Amino acid sequence: MPRKRRFEPARWAILLASIYLLAIILNLLIFNKAWNWHLVATYLFSPRILIGVGNTIWLTLLALFFGLLLGLIGCMARLSRFAVLRGAMFCYVWFTRATPPLVVLLLIYFLGVLKPTLGVGLPFVDPVVKWPTNDLITPFTAAVVGLSFYLGGKTAEIFRSGYLAVGAGQHEAVKALGLSPWTALTRVVGPQALRALTPPLANEVVTAFKNTSLVSVVGYAELLTTVQRLYAVNFETIPMLTVACVWYLALTSALMTGQLWLERRFGRGYERRAGVPAART
Repeated sequence: MPRKRRFEPARWAILLASIYLLAIILNLLIFNKAWNWHLVATYLFSPRILIGVGNTIWLTLLALFFGLLLGLIGCMARLSRFAVLRGAMFCYVWFTRATPPLVVLLLIYFLGVLKPTLGVGLPFVDPVVKWPTNDLITPFTAAVVGLSFYLGGKTAEIFRSGYLAVGAGQHEAVKALGLSPWTALTRVVGPQALRALTPPLANEVVTAFKNTSLVSVVGYAELLTTVQRLYAVNFETIPMLTVACVWYLALTSALMTGQLWLERRFGRGYERRAGVPAART
């Protein structure tokens, strides 16, 4: 006989509450004329906005390149046999963890107050070659250096955690086979470490992309700065911020799609051993 479904008040209450919230969201987003969606559509692909989007992407790529390189160097220093390297890198990681990225950006941008000139030479003597600090630390260089500096400290610990996640037996097997350090890293330890560090590293990549909005305080014309300059002229604050949100959502979604692909790519063998069908790539 067919089973009769019993009445479940909790399920119906959750369903009605969801419909009510959906109606509120639709009323806020679609039927509220204050959004001025025609202005959003007009400015979404305007030349100034596209230039700001391009500057944001370029700044993110540079910050990722130097930040990940700095994080990899920091990971090797943290795992080094030399106590001086380990101590110096611990202080660097501690500073980046304890200091907000906005403060780091401002400190680098106003470095000319502390050091009017930057040069090359021996300590405590006049440098052989020197340049005015304010000529070198422009809004763009301050943004790249600040974001890379902050990202390097965060990714150094991520790389180290991925390396330590590989079992000790794998390291002993590499030594027993007599593999070179480079071969061991690229063939044995590295692929296994990538599976463990892909989710947190991808999260930091997305965070680095969103942190580009902080450089508006130093005057670099990325997406948010461009939007702020536009609504300072046309006084359409909400539509301009909506344009920025749409672009941030689109670019972040693309990054998250890449993260899912990497997780499936490096987790195929582990899914088979766990009895879960491997995801198609």
